[in-house]
Amino acid sequence: MAKVAILLANGFEEGEALFTIDILRRAGIEIDSFALAEEFVTSSRKITVKADKILGDNNLADYDMVILPGGQPGSTTLSKDERVLKIVRDFISNDKKFVAAICAAPMVLKAAGVSAGKKLTSYPADDLKALFDDAIYIDDEFVVQDGNLITSRGPATVMPFAYKLIDVLGGNSEPIQKAMLFDKVFGAK
Repeated sequence: MAKVAILLANGFEEGEALFTIDILRRAGIEIDSFALAEEFVTSSRKITVKADKILGDNNLADYDMVILPGGQPGSTTLSKDERVLKIVRDFISNDKKFVAAICAAPMVLKAAGVSAGKKLTSYPADDLKALFDDAIYIDDEFVVQDGNLITSRGPATVMPFAYKLIDVLGGNSEPIQKAMLFDKVFGAK
């Protein structure tokens, strides 16, 4: 079974983080939330959650995917944490592991030096898009996959993002989409 880590820094986007956790757990995927320093982490809208684990010096070697939720200042904090940058570099360099980033979190990819030449997307703010002058920025897709890198646009794209993660981890998102009525609202994917 796939094992996934999602990294939470104060100021994370709660919908992107918590709904992704929820959807992956519905699919039977083991997912642990990691706080950077203390077990309680406060989101960008002041919702405090207890992380499953604290990152510490954990390099997440036994995980198959690392997820970076957006939100501010959470994404900026992730992009300045050397442990996070090392994890991202290690995962990207291993074609059996995945890195997934949504909304503002693709800025971590740039900070880690792994965005050059990659197809990716992010929240469509001009200053964020400008970071990716070395990448192939995709402006018209909700979720973009380039090898073992998956990126998405923002809170409204979290469902297709999470379903894509299920599929790349070897699961089948279709039953989850149906159970959540995604197919009724948005049509089958």
